[in-house]
Amino acid sequence: MKNFFLVIVICLFISCKQASKKNASEWISLFDGTSLNGWRAYNGDEMPPGWMIIDSVLTFTTDQIMEEDYDYKGSRDIIYGASEFDNFELYLEWKIPKGGNSGIFYHLKEGYDGPPEVAPEYQLLDDKNYEEVHNYQLKDWQKTGADYAMYSPDTSEKILNPIGEWNSSRIVFTPKRVDHWLNGRKVLSFIPWSEDWYNRRNSGKWSGAPDYAKYKTGFIGLQDHGSNLYFRNIKIKKL
Repeated sequence: MKNFFLVIVICLFISCKQASKKNASEWISLFDGTSLNGWRAYNGDEMPPGWMIIDSVLTFTTDQIMEEDYDYKGSRDIIYGASEFDNFELYLEWKIPKGGNSGIFYHLKEGYDGPPEVAPEYQLLDDKNYEEVHNYQLKDWQKTGADYAMYSPDTSEKILNPIGEWNSSRIVFTPKRVDHWLNGRKVLSFIPWSEDWYNRRNSGKWSGAPDYAKYKTGFIGLQDHGSNLYFRNIKIKKL
């Protein structure tokens, strides 16, 4: 009888471990290169002009905007509108042209003039050439890997691939800590809604945006900042 119960305990233990491994690997594909299902314009019902799938890559270029869409007034930022996420691990791959600029939004809510006034942003930028192309001096919190206008990335850990090559970014969000990863290296960590976080939020760029980062769940979004954009392998895991 003892052996019988021992077998049951062992079986339950193995079953729990297998279930745990299964749950840990449950990535949700937001974009796999074949479909735009779930994606649409911020505050809109359809994808904005200029966005489409090219060679399995979610691509934005001005060349793709048709003449009949020249008077489009909606947002060109896009969101994955099929689901909202609170605690998560998000992974994607991206590249931008010389002088390019974009960003990844999360906990994004609609009904605002634009995502930046409400959602935190993982900044994507051509750090090397942006200042020359735009005749603009960057601050550290504007560069790739930053929590835009809040926390700057650790330059000693940062590796940004040359223009034309793919980069990978990862955001791990929990109420206890947020990590930003770039090309497999952690470049930033901070504690959301901490005393330090509120000090930065209330004394800087977002002091006039009362709803900035107040939501603890929301959509994932990608920013169109006027340059060509390329994204692939977008996936998320709920934590």
